[in-house]
Amino acid sequence: MISFDKIVNKMLKKWWKIIFLEDIFEIIDPELQERNKSIVSKIIYKLKSQKIIIPIKNGMYVVPKPWDENLNEIDLIEKYYFEFCKKIINKEVWSEYFISGKKSLEIHHKNYTIPQKLIVVNRKINKRILIWNYQIIFKTITWNKKNLYSQLSNFTKTTQIEWINFKISSLELSLIESALIEDTFEWIPIDLLSKTLKKYSKFFDKDLFYKIGKFKYIMAFNRLKELSKNIDKNLYEVFLDIIKQNWWLFIGEGKRGI
Repeated sequence: MISFDKIVNKMLKKWWKIIFLEDIFEIIDPELQERNKSIVSKIIYKLKSQKIIIPIKNGMYVVPKPWDENLNEIDLIEKYYFEFCKKIINKEVWSEYFISGKKSLEIHHKNYTIPQKLIVVNRKINKRILIWNYQIIFKTITWNKKNLYSQLSNFTKTTQIEWINFKISSLELSLIESALIEDTFEWIPIDLLSKTLKKYSKFFDKDLFYKIGKFKYIMAFNRLKELSKNIDKNLYEVFLDIIKQNWWLFIGEGKRGI
């Protein structure tokens, strides 16, 4: 097992990093020997007492820069929020994901504020992870008992937030997802949808709308049809045509749960 000073040096090289408990174990005791567990626990306690690492939630820590050592927990979370998200996404689903819904649409508008809920569409898991009052919601999307991740992941792009790469849904898919009711206690973001329709009406990939329209989004298209009626006649006709082509999807489609 390496000395405490070497452990600290390794930790300090991770400034501005988020680490899990298992990462710390690997630094302190790379061989992960059972007999060293109590020693490792004592070293972790010492690292916390010296603010080399700061716990945020069970098993997750910040290695802060020196000027961040005295920030309270919520300020640390907000400062390192997107680093947290990337670390958690990597741990849970690695690269098989994309950020969806309202936050994805806001990112297209260059709005990088911290959301109360971050929707992460992926292939395998449905779960919520809390970081203070913020939620990262992993969800799968299925239709006719078929997982749609492979199809929907074709409608994504990679973007940078604070120098961190994230996969997000395309402008068109973000718009459609944002027009769905995801939670009984939340409203459709009408202002954001209207703003998007006005701003990007000439730039949407309308073929992509038709491709997405074959899946379980007909309620969203119906809402967008009504919104676009007084914004862009051509978009209105596109949404109306998609609904006519896929009218049968109305059967049984209602609120989408997470």
